Amino acid sequence: MALNISPADATLGAVVTGVRLDALSEAEFAAVHAAFLEHAVLIFPGQHLSDAGQMAFASRFGTLSIKAQPFSNERADGSLREPADPLMQLFRGNEGWHTDSSFQSVSAKASILSARKAPSRGGETEWADMRAAWAALPEAERARLAPLEAYHSLYHSQSEVGQGNTGTRDALRELHGQRTADDDQPGYSTTDADDTPPLRPLVKVHPDTGVPALYVGRHAYGIVGMDPAESDTLLSGLVDFACQAPRVLTHTWQPGDAVMWDNRAVLHRARPWDPNEARVMFHTRVAGDPATETASNKAA
Repeated sequence: MALNISPADATLGAVVTGVRLDALSEAEFAAVHAAFLEHAVLIFPGQHLSDAGQMAFASRFGTLSIKAQPFSNERADGSLREPADPLMQLFRGNEGWHTDSSFQSVSAKASILSARKAPSRGGETEWADMRAAWAALPEAERARLAPLEAYHSLYHSQSEVGQGNTGTRDALRELHGQRTADDDQPGYSTTDADDTPPLRPLVKVHPDTGVPALYVGRHAYGIVGMDPAESDTLLSGLVDFACQAPRVLTHTWQPGDAVMWDNRAVLHRARPWDPNEARVMFHTRVAGDPATETASNKAA
């Protein structure tokens, strides 16, 4: 079967079939890479990737910041975590719109998520097109937003869903404990709650395409020079405006599916599911280029 790329019925996303991600030819990879830059979200049904296969595919896009991370409510013994478990609270935080690693000094380029077990309903992942959202804003609003910067913090965003710094640290340690032996990357910090968080612009120009996009989400807060309440209102309003049709793509997971997305162009979120069902996902993350993805207050 030949490679086929079918754009989704939204401003972002495409379904890619006819290839094996763990055995792409150079020509196939070039086509997938071009589609990644154009569509920002690529859905690959029925891949059933191994850990090694997923990491090998992701490595073709750059250095991995997270190599082998299960995102799972299922323990090693097969039992399921209770909703009050710190790790489940961390996952619940991911039900808010966000971009990966914006709270770290160097933000993420791309993320790859694959499904090992999917609930019978719920647990979808959604993406929102921040390129189209920026383009849809009135010119005067774009001019107002262009010079603004906001801080990004996982500890802040988790506090907004009721998890304090201690609980967030506990959840991150638990998350680290789930990693496979192949993963020696830091991924998340468990010690930076009191550090100055990264400062990032509200609009990001994509380093590969030159297309501007809103760069907001649940980790963003505290716009520099703005009253905190005014900042909160502006940031939440931008997310509400951006994350609506036709700028939203929803994927209902089947075991074996893999999805890749561009963190420089989209926000994403998980949807709730019945905690009595297992949802076992495998996450790999490609680090951004330090030349373009380092926070403005973290540059050497």
